Parts: sequence; structure tokens; C-alpha cells
Amino acid sequence: MGRGETPWPGATARRFRLARAVGEAAPTPPASASASPRRPLSPAELCTTAVRHWAREALDGATPYGDYQSMGLSDRQYGVLREVLADARAVRSEQGTRAARSLIDRQARDRCAEAYREGTPTRGPWR
Repeated sequence: MGRGETPWPGATARRFRLARAVGEAAPTPPASASASPRRPLSPAELCTTAVRHWAREALDGATPYGDYQSMGLSDRQYGVLREVLADARAVRSEQGTRAARSLIDRQARDRCAEAYREGTPTRGPWR
């Protein structure tokens, strides 16, 4: 962290409030603070992001994190992860890690889109 950079989340807002309270000119906000807020991710995009992350972790030989719930995955997402990871391991043994990572990206996107094409669950205790 260099001089003048925000040391923790919310510190910039604290500087603005403090400067306003003392009557000083508020410092100019960083470019990221004035950017428009990001749109929320769709269920398929969330699935893709999570599956890509955990598939890459597992492919790289990371120690298993625990069950799918401790990874923050739903049962549906975990099913996609298992399928993608099985295919990626087969491709890695034949074509190498780069090809396996490319397959993870493609299949996570495609399989999550298929899994969530009808939306999220609307019945049951998880509503």
C-alpha cells in the first residue's frame, strides 16, 4: 500500500465525512469509487464463476476444501463441477493443463447455462 491509497474498505468514505465535518475540501475520490455499480450476476453466471474456480483448484492439485456446501456451491452446481472436473482431468492427461483449463472455461459456461436455463428453484424450503 502506497501513500494516499485506501488502507481498508470504507476508509475513503470516512475521509470524505471527516473533511466535510471539519469544513475542508473533500479529497477527490478514486476512479473506481465514481464508477457505476456492477449489475448482479445471473444464477448461471454465478454457477460458471464458482465452477471455474473450484475446478481449477482441484485440477491444480489443491487439497479438497470440504463438502460442496463449505465451498459455497449448491447441489446443482456441485453436479456441474464433478462433470466438468472429470472431463478436464481426462483432457489434461491427453493434451496438457492448458487444454484442460480451456475445457473448464467452456464447459462451465455451457453446462451452467443449461442447468439454469429455466431459472432457480421456486418450490421447497430453499425458496
